[in-house]
Amino acid sequence: MGQNLFFFLTNKKQTSFLYDNLSLRDGMWLMREHGYTSVPVVAPDGEYKGAVTEGDFLYYLTDHPDTDLDTITIGEILRPGFMHAVPFNVSMGELLAASLEQNFVPVVDDRNIFIGIVTRKNILAYLMRDRNVKDETTE
Repeated sequence: MGQNLFFFLTNKKQTSFLYDNLSLRDGMWLMREHGYTSVPVVAPDGEYKGAVTEGDFLYYLTDHPDTDLDTITIGEILRPGFMHAVPFNVSMGELLAASLEQNFVPVVDDRNIFIGIVTRKNILAYLMRDRNVKDETTE
């Protein structure tokens, strides 16, 4: 698998993400609108903060039923250490290992600025294409 991370990267401009200062109401609406179950979360300056899932919203609202959805921010419900990002110069082995644990792997630069994601789907699609090419050449 002689590729590097950038071969699989969906850059930030093509990736849906939420800002950590967005209200819970707006965050839930955007996730529902786009049909995502998990999205990266970044600060307004682009720093990667983590990821939020539908379950994070559900558990927070279950634990805090009287919450004003307009005053609590996405950043306040993030789980520490959830959905680790990898640096842009990560080895392919480490990228593959991370993709086994996560549907997408957030990618950051050397200042922890979010630059995009690598999806498990992109990796699997490449592996299937590569396998099909090898299968065709051996027939």
